[in-house]
Amino acid sequence: MGYVPNTEKDKKEMLNAIGVRDIGELLTDIPEEIRLKHGLNLPSPLSEIELKKEMLVLSEKNADLLHYTSFLGAGAYDHYIPSVVEHMVSRSEFYAAYTPYQAEASQGMLQSIYEFQSIICELTGMEAANASMYDGASATAEAAMMAIRITKRKEVIVSRAIHPNYRMVLKTYLQGIGVTIKEIPFKDGITDVDALSISDNTAAVIIQQPNFFGCIEELSAISAITKKFGALFIVSVDPIAMGILKSPGELGADIVVGEGQSLGNSLSFGGPYLGFFATKKEHIRQMPGRLVGATVDAQGKKGYCLTLQTREQHIKRERATSNICTNQALCALAATVYLSVIGKEGLIKVAELCLQKAHYAQREITKIEGFSSPFPAPFFKEFVIKTPVSAQRILEGLLKEKIIGGLELGNYYPELKDHLLICVTEKRTREEIERLVELLKQY
Repeated sequence: MGYVPNTEKDKKEMLNAIGVRDIGELLTDIPEEIRLKHGLNLPSPLSEIELKKEMLVLSEKNADLLHYTSFLGAGAYDHYIPSVVEHMVSRSEFYAAYTPYQAEASQGMLQSIYEFQSIICELTGMEAANASMYDGASATAEAAMMAIRITKRKEVIVSRAIHPNYRMVLKTYLQGIGVTIKEIPFKDGITDVDALSISDNTAAVIIQQPNFFGCIEELSAISAITKKFGALFIVSVDPIAMGILKSPGELGADIVVGEGQSLGNSLSFGGPYLGFFATKKEHIRQMPGRLVGATVDAQGKKGYCLTLQTREQHIKRERATSNICTNQALCALAATVYLSVIGKEGLIKVAELCLQKAHYAQREITKIEGFSSPFPAPFFKEFVIKTPVSAQRILEGLLKEKIIGGLELGNYYPELKDHLLICVTEKRTREEIERLVELLKQY
């Protein structure tokens, strides 16, 4: 069976209708020399039972986290996901839901988004949050665009201690609108405040907290300098770190964005992920994406509806704040369920476990001869280790032992060749950390 429902009679009728003799006549624009002259080299057909076994064998080739221990972070984190999260996002009324334009038929989805927005405001210390963005990188770039619209200025300052991929996405967004991106260096693992050169043309300063190296930035100092020049202060945060760190809102941020994958969303080989976006109430009409609001109906009952949708699909194109026409509703639901289940005390506990286990791992690794920690700045759950031999060689050796050992920083920062970025979440056990340490002693 070819799994194509068209019979030979069906094909003949369609070809007659369009006036050709055979399918080959439809392919005349494709050069003869690149056409396949033989059948596809496919294996023999399998029964359903055989196919499931074959797929299982193929899946075992993946370095998945059921079989491997991960010390890799850099924006994608192996946090524990309570089983209720998967149960909720697997309900058909959520995963099969369409865009909630019709409020009377979408109250469940709209309420889940409203709760997500409320939680993000609490986490970030901001007054308003949107329904979510595609990911942390696009949320950061959209924040820069928003700052440019608000200030009418043409320069954005970004720290080199921000995720390299985020900076690449930022450049992509801004390259065609005449905006200058100025990168400032890092020193001892954190943004060099002394190198912060702001002018009256600066729209925003963008900092990550904790930064790409896992180090804690001095947000208050950077915020104070930024405010002097009337620029906006944008902070990209790890939401788990908000369990123990002061919120960016408390430290002077105007816009707070971040990647929400760590909130109940699996690694999934890189996506889909979840960007969150929050700001002060005064800037709400410049916020991209969509926003769900609470209201009352004619009978006085509480209800939810799409309140602000400043995108070209709904308003004049020249007045739109973004061409992002959707939000990651299912991933946002997972984040909402996760935070609802673990609660405020649970988030603090998860953050404390990450902090304690990461510091334990760092202390043990730096006891090994030749391994050192180059950055003295306080860190959260990720830290940088300088290796005595090739970092790539170490990672390859660890992979053979079913350990994903971290990220080689030399690929992103040439000056950090043979440096590893290692992440330790609450899931890593003492035994796993000590096994990593023992294996590193071989180098």
